[in-house]
Amino acid sequence: MADEELDFIIEELCRSKAEEFRLLGYEHVEGKEVWDCVSAKYAKTGQPELHQLVNDILSLKVTQFMNFMTLSAFKGNPF
Repeated sequence: MADEELDFIIEELCRSKAEEFRLLGYEHVEGKEVWDCVSAKYAKTGQPELHQLVNDILSLKVTQFMNFMTLSAFKGNPF
């Protein structure tokens, strides 16, 4: 699978998850923020296989996402 194709798939999955969060009332969630949250745990180990990426994106819970955003705000990372 080409890198461009993989990037497109990941972007679509993240947009889909962001839309799910918006339906739950979290109106300002963007796909990039979802990816930042999911990819943060790959910082030390590197990017895993596609099936693991898909699982991590689709199984992301609102509480995990909000914890990540809160910690990012405390660290001073803009989101």
